[in-house]
Amino acid sequence: MRRKKNADQGVTLIAAGTRIIGDVHFKNELFVYGHVEGNLVGEDDKASVLISESGSVTGEVRVPNVTVNGRVEGDIFARVRVELVEKAAIHGNVYYRLIEMQLGARVEGQLVHAEDIGSAEDNVHPLPERKTNDE
Repeated sequence: MRRKKNADQGVTLIAAGTRIIGDVHFKNELFVYGHVEGNLVGEDDKASVLISESGSVTGEVRVPNVTVNGRVEGDIFARVRVELVEKAAIHGNVYYRLIEMQLGARVEGQLVHAEDIGSAEDNVHPLPERKTNDE
């Protein structure tokens, strides 16, 4: 019997009471109910992470779609969207394209709007070719 398409895509769960030390690279969806001491890296354009009220991350979050209702100590880089729910506590900068912030969410850092958020390697771009009057 074939499962639903969404079930085949995969969901990763870090359960309450679980502590992970090291970076977490994932595709599709990640739910954090425990604690991660390391970076969260979404490896596809549709990756999303939910950090629950009981969840926490100490490290960078580099995921296209980020929802936080717990604690993050580190910078967040959301290429598509970030949602900070009422219990969110961020100790770091939030780089976002679109943001939704509910009453009660806290950010101790800067909110930085950026249309194109990539990795540090993506920040180097060649200069555009100069047009001369001869053309």
